[in-house]
Amino acid sequence: MPHCPLEIRASDADNAMGAEYFSKNKDKIRAELLKYGAIWFRGFDLMKSVSGNREMHESLGLDPCLDPLHSSGLRKFASERDALYEEVNKPSLRGHYIGLHCESTAKRTAAYAAFVCFQRATEGGGRFLVADGAAILAELNPDTLEKLYNRKIRISVSNLDIPPSLPGVVKEGIKGLVDVAVAPKLDMDLEMIYESDGKLGMLQAVETAEEPINRHPVTGLPVWFNNAHNHARKLRDRRPCGVPEVGMTEVFYADTMEPLDLETCNEIKRASEKHITSLSMEPGDVLLVDNYGPLVQYGLVNQYPSFASNGCNKSIRRRFKNDVLNYG
Repeated sequence: MPHCPLEIRASDADNAMGAEYFSKNKDKIRAELLKYGAIWFRGFDLMKSVSGNREMHESLGLDPCLDPLHSSGLRKFASERDALYEEVNKPSLRGHYIGLHCESTAKRTAAYAAFVCFQRATEGGGRFLVADGAAILAELNPDTLEKLYNRKIRISVSNLDIPPSLPGVVKEGIKGLVDVAVAPKLDMDLEMIYESDGKLGMLQAVETAEEPINRHPVTGLPVWFNNAHNHARKLRDRRPCGVPEVGMTEVFYADTMEPLDLETCNEIKRASEKHITSLSMEPGDVLLVDNYGPLVQYGLVNQYPSFASNGCNKSIRRRFKNDVLNYG
């Protein structure tokens, strides 16, 4: 199994070529991305600036598009004309673990994404985490995997406390308003459900049922592809997290809407964290990702360890709309 991500370090000759390096090696890079799932470009002077980063993706023939969470307010543009989003833009997320960047392919998603670092963390931290979904799949206990595959999962992405004493007709009216206001902001199918986690009055926006395994549309490689490691409440409550209750999540068995049991959560945690690789991103480093490939979970740990007058440490995201049916 190829190690994910593939590291490509720039030589003096590579840097002398500038954007031409990427245009000349476009076919090779696209083939390696399909094979490895992600490529970590290191030491390239070109991508230390916004304009150079744009030259890179244009040389590779990648067309930028809006992030699926663009309308939610969770993604702030760092440079709108260059389709660059800030990956983390709030001090409250300083110690937060960020999960799967491409959560579902129930709807066809952007085929690729890229993350670039423009400023290193000033007091440590700022590590970028990647995990190989094929390796996680092979690691998971077969009984746990079979249970999750057969029962499928549903993930709640938002909570809203509604007074449980309100009349039913009022509660239903509130549910309808939230459905109209929240669902369009997230590029996913959501159902508004009361008290799915057992808490009286809690209204949750819950994704439709999905299998925890995905197949790459070109290679057919099966990978562990879901956000349970980040979204399961039993795991999130054991990590530093500054997210308010309205943004807290939970993972349910789709057939009964019961939260995942602790034993299953711990097995997912064990298998996922065994195959996490921590990347210390430096200015100009770019992680190019195949959204359907082996790389399925990535995030940032302590991205903002300090704040100075010149602003926060930056890690930037860009998505590419290239059709998944036109890989390579």
